[in-house]
Amino acid sequence: MKKLILIASAIFVVNTIHAQKWETNFETAKKRASEERKNILLVFSGSDWCIPCMKLEKEIWESQDFIKDSEEHFVLLRADFPKRKANKLSKEQQEQNNRLAETYNKKGLFPMVEVLDKNGNVLGTTGYKNVSPKDYIVMLHSFEK
Repeated sequence: MKKLILIASAIFVVNTIHAQKWETNFETAKKRASEERKNILLVFSGSDWCIPCMKLEKEIWESQDFIKDSEEHFVLLRADFPKRKANKLSKEQQEQNNRLAETYNKKGLFPMVEVLDKNGNVLGTTGYKNVSPKDYIVMLHSFEK
């Protein structure tokens, strides 16, 4: 039992070390993007109901290739729209996500991935693609100026 706890703790620490920092505030993301000279990767997700969103999370966002690349090239911004009561967002966060959707996702597509410049201008748009993390990264970089 002690070995299981030790192994689980080690896995948690490793995953925590390599986890990305997803912003949830657009103004904070723009400020960081400007300071760090990076583009913003805005992801519209239905984290607890959208199967392609869940696949994108597991296959791309959690991959070591993406984590490494994103640390160098992107400020990550997530606008989540969960449906389950247990995952309900604060009123303020929901309002902010709604404003982002009014500007960047008027059709309500999920998942939607937008590459934005530091000022919030759209450089390119995509969604879930059944490709390798490396191919997805190449696609995201193809939108950059």
